[in-house]
Amino acid sequence: MTPSSRILVVGGGNVGMYVALRLQRKLRRELKQGTVGITVADLDSYMTYQPFLPEAAAGSLEPRHVVVSLRRVLPRCRILSGRVCDIDLAAKTARFAPMEGPERVLDYDYLVFCPGSITKTLPIPGLAENGIGFKTVEEATHLRNHILGKLDTASSTDDPDVRARALTFVFVGGGYAGVEALAELEDMAADACRHFHGISRDSMRWILVEASDHILPEVGPELGRWTTDELRKRGIDVRLDTRVKSIEHDVVVLDDGESIPCETLVWTAGVKANPLARHLPTGNRGRVATSAELLVEGTDFAFAAGDSAAVPDLTRPGEYCPPNAQHAVRQSRRLADNLIATIRGGRRTLYRHKNVGSVASLGLHKGVANVYGVQVRGFPAWFMHRTYHLTRMPTLNRKARILMDWTLALFFKREVVALGALARPREEFEFASRSQEETANARR
Repeated sequence: MTPSSRILVVGGGNVGMYVALRLQRKLRRELKQGTVGITVADLDSYMTYQPFLPEAAAGSLEPRHVVVSLRRVLPRCRILSGRVCDIDLAAKTARFAPMEGPERVLDYDYLVFCPGSITKTLPIPGLAENGIGFKTVEEATHLRNHILGKLDTASSTDDPDVRARALTFVFVGGGYAGVEALAELEDMAADACRHFHGISRDSMRWILVEASDHILPEVGPELGRWTTDELRKRGIDVRLDTRVKSIEHDVVVLDDGESIPCETLVWTAGVKANPLARHLPTGNRGRVATSAELLVEGTDFAFAAGDSAAVPDLTRPGEYCPPNAQHAVRQSRRLADNLIATIRGGRRTLYRHKNVGSVASLGLHKGVANVYGVQVRGFPAWFMHRTYHLTRMPTLNRKARILMDWTLALFFKREVVALGALARPREEFEFASRSQEETANARR
């Protein structure tokens, strides 16, 4: 029997998972009777809690503990792993390409559009080929292995040019992602370099490049300046009003003319709406135009929220809600309740939420926070950062595992093993196969 109310959730991130979780709980009777069906379509079958990516990259958290399996927490929903390529609001269909096999058409009665955002890149020569993103758990794991691998390289050579390139790390973007990633990884590398012969904290070069005249705008100008000073005290070179012109042949060229030999450039210079948003009515910055009820403009059956939705901020008339995790989680609850109200013929409610503040980690025992206008620095801010995000982490299972990781870190040092072969899992097998062939040819 085909459900009379087919709900398609496009995206399994913060918004998609929380919406489906709330719908699954509040529509339990309808799901059991078969009158409602919920489908969640995403390329990944798990939700990544992105605020914990810097700690996962630094080895403070196990990467698997910062992701939540959609199939595990959404047993009453159908999970489709693949990419939604097109959405037709008029026909109420979506074109879906699974991981393997032919494309198919998904019919729906209600649409929840929340595919999240993608990394915003620029047409800089060499960026696509040499840059490293920092938005997924795969990128965080790769970056950790990459940096530890560069310490291996530097420790194993006597060539000063090779060492200089290997021990120079450039991060582009002074927002949350860039500052937290750089601070956590610099902290990790400073701790790890004690185990690498001939490498000290002073022999590494860490550079933060920011196009504007300040960093961490989310916590306010005063804490942004304080963070800049703290990073510089740690020996991190913070370049403000600076842009990258190119990254080719292991050289990063800045717009002030300086050339920096470097094999590591991490790009965290902002995000933009998912390209799929162009199939729906768009508004501010290419995001989907929505009402304060989280309805897609011109519809009464399609909803949108999160990074790819331009949701009016009723607490600041004329502005839109910023694309952050705080709004995503709260919007998901309102969206789910409004969708249920629509199905049952009830009244929808406007989304209204005032930002309570921001917290950021700057490495182990270091952080900044601006909560309800109160500015906090150092250890208290770091503790607030961990506490806040732990409470927001979905499922008791993941909360317990993260607490266990932190507890073990009190008694044991971080692992400093670079599993670089994870990015090339077949390299050893291919080497063995070539060796076998060479041996056979030599005997002929």
